[in-house]
Amino acid sequence: MKNALFIVNPKSGKSMIRTKLLDITDIFMKANFDLTIYISQAPGDARKKAQKESFNYELIICSGGDGTLDEVISGVMDGCHDCRIGYIPAGSTNDFANSLRIPKGMIKAAEHVAMQKEFPCDIGTFNDDYFVYVAAFGLFTDVSYGTPQDMKNVLGHLAYVLEGAKKLASIKSYHARIEADDLTIEGDFLYGMVTNSISVGGFRNITGKNVELDDGLFEVTLIQNPTDLIGFQELISGLIKQKPDDSHFYRFRTKHIHLEFDEEVPWTLDGEFGGDHKHVEIFNKQKALTLLV
Repeated sequence: MKNALFIVNPKSGKSMIRTKLLDITDIFMKANFDLTIYISQAPGDARKKAQKESFNYELIICSGGDGTLDEVISGVMDGCHDCRIGYIPAGSTNDFANSLRIPKGMIKAAEHVAMQKEFPCDIGTFNDDYFVYVAAFGLFTDVSYGTPQDMKNVLGHLAYVLEGAKKLASIKSYHARIEADDLTIEGDFLYGMVTNSISVGGFRNITGKNVELDDGLFEVTLIQNPTDLIGFQELISGLIKQKPDDSHFYRFRTKHIHLEFDEEVPWTLDGEFGGDHKHVEIFNKQKALTLLV
């Protein structure tokens, strides 16, 4: 029997896990999992539980949004253990689940976990923290963690769009010096993201083409602050059409990036608040963790 811990976020998405839990548990029991179920109690609780218990289990399965997955993986990384991770997406967007081609249906996703097909996946280190698929600053990055959970439960992905619309009047740029491998860039940026995903915020292909989640490289996208209104309109039009004008963008791949800002800048890690930072050091830890997909 496989000794497995099942961490459930009961508030993710539209709380659909409440109606699926018995069926999912039955799938795992039939797969010969010796299952312990834990209901997370508050933000950060899943991380603490995973860190404390990961050495006791061969497998930790989590159900929730990308933020819940981030907590569980970060907890396992904190504990320096090598137990495998299973994921049943139940959030409003589920970017990383899309990248891993995990089925949207919770029952189907559970069946895939039960098959135990392993995928060694890259994990990012962010100063003293971790992220799974995106570390970002700037334009709209606070929308994911600033949108009330009740609103997300009712409206789903539309809640993010409505919350983002409120931010249009307060767009701000950040001056940064950025070093990656043999590349050095300095300028004013509206937005920056370091990603290991084929989609971010529900937008596919925004991170680049031919993205691999186990190649030891991150995809980096930096958006410069346009110098005039026409440039800003071109930028927004390109983002909406998902065909951004390269004159406003820096795009490259790297295993390491260092960013220095003139002020403390708020970051989001996998859709959750990642703190305010003036200096940021990011490394790719290739195939650091095994996921069941």
